[in-house]
Amino acid sequence: MKKIDEEALAEAYNRALALEKAGEVDAAVKAYEEVLALDPEDHGGAAVRIAAMGRGETPDKAPDAYVETLFDQHAEVFEDVLVEQLGYSVPMMVRQRLQALGVGPFQKMLDLGCGTGLTGGALRDMAADITGVDLSENMVEIAHEKELYETLYVAEAVDYLEDNDDGPFDLITATDVLPYLGGLEALFFAAAEAMAPGGIFVFSSETLPEAILAGRRFMVGPHQRFAHAENYVRERLEATGFEVLEVSEITVRMEQGQPTPGHLVVARFKG
Repeated sequence: MKKIDEEALAEAYNRALALEKAGEVDAAVKAYEEVLALDPEDHGGAAVRIAAMGRGETPDKAPDAYVETLFDQHAEVFEDVLVEQLGYSVPMMVRQRLQALGVGPFQKMLDLGCGTGLTGGALRDMAADITGVDLSENMVEIAHEKELYETLYVAEAVDYLEDNDDGPFDLITATDVLPYLGGLEALFFAAAEAMAPGGIFVFSSETLPEAILAGRRFMVGPHQRFAHAENYVRERLEATGFEVLEVSEITVRMEQGQPTPGHLVVARFKG
């Protein structure tokens, strides 16, 4: 593996950020392309930032190195920032919708993108056995300290699903996972492979007005996270053997004082 020139990388990345902030899009894109040349694994998410400016090809997902770095760096303050400052309450919304639909309790739950254990904590009394998976080792360490999970893995969600010997699961959750994925085919197909017939798949996604999506299935939004069209989510679920039970419009979080619109989706695997 090629050794990264950290000094040159930091200079290019800081220059790109400054140009982006100044609204000099062409120059910012060129600087981010320099970043990618220095760091092909893209720990800083340059490809996602280029797409957020409406340039280049939309990546199929956020780079694993970027997601891992982002959450490793913020693990210690993650809950304070997300819950207290950004008003994130999706795990409790999941609990409320599962109860309202009268599904559960569950025998085996899989919490994809488990982070520090917010969803595991919200659903702990609804599942006999919970497995958590997250790409960030630092996040998993914090989740481990809470003693909410029977099993924890440091892994990318689709990689884990394709290799897992722990299933089948009768509940799979993925809160705050889709904002780091563009194409959903791999995730939904792998989730179906790991589910028991009749199992429940519940997840959140972010979205944007149709005027902005402009017919696109997904795109990178202004805050470097993926937004998905509702019809694309429904279509992909149905194509992989799920029956959509409910799609709720929600506010996923606040961002710079503005609500981030999204969906909370509950689906049943037909098997």
